[in-house]
This record gives sequence, C-alpha cells and structure tokens, in this order.
Amino acid sequence: MSYPRVFGIWLLILLCAVANGAFRQAVLLASMPRAVAYVLSGVLLCACVLGIAFLLIPRLGPLSARHHWKIGACWLTLTLLFEFGFGALVAGMSRQELLNAYTFQEGNIWPLVLLVIFIAPRLVGHLQGCDEKHNARPTA
Repeated sequence: MSYPRVFGIWLLILLCAVANGAFRQAVLLASMPRAVAYVLSGVLLCACVLGIAFLLIPRLGPLSARHHWKIGACWLTLTLLFEFGFGALVAGMSRQELLNAYTFQEGNIWPLVLLVIFIAPRLVGHLQGCDEKHNARPTA
C-alpha cells in the first residue's frame, strides 16, 4: 500500500468537499430551505467520496480487508484533523461551533459523511473484488 497515493486520493476528496461546500453556500442555500440544502449537500458529498473510491481504490492494487480499513481510518483521521485544524486556526471557529456539525441538527448529516469516508475503501474493495484473497493465484 502506497501512503502517498492514499494521501493523494484523500486530497481529491478534500477538493470535492470544498467544492461541495461552495456549491451548498452559493446555490443550494439560495434556492431551498437550510435543512434540505444540508441533507442534499451531504448526500452529494457521500456520492463524490464513493465515486472517487470506486475509481481509484482498485488502482492501489490487491489489498487485504485490513489494508482497506487502514485506508478508511487514514482518510477519516486526515478529514478530522483538517476539519478541526482549519476550523479553529483559519476560520476562527470555537470548539462548540465545530462540534455542532456532529449533532444532526438542521439537516446536517456530517457524521454520516464521515462514516462513508471510513467505510468507502473497504466497501469498494469488497464490491470490486480488489481483495488479496480474490486475486491470489490458486496453489496446487
């Protein structure tokens, strides 16, 4: 497993998340109720994460289920570090403001997005048969 490639895939997910947030602010919130906009934005981001994983996880080669889970844990950790680091240091948000994203209030489904980020590599590995055991040569 190549950690630089895993990190590169996560950077693509981050780019999609930032674009999704901009789209939510500029388009969705201007045209629909806040709760609906947040749910739709969360669903769109989940679809992006799954799409990226579907396209790029197989390029990492055959990996064990354990490696798929490690990738998901890595992506989740990077996401949380970015979320809290950027929110606190750049956006100047308080800890309470940051934690409010985890409450499922006003249509915010961020915790479900985090779950998708964590399980996406394993789900894709399983569905696409990217597991080491599926690609192993039979022994005589």
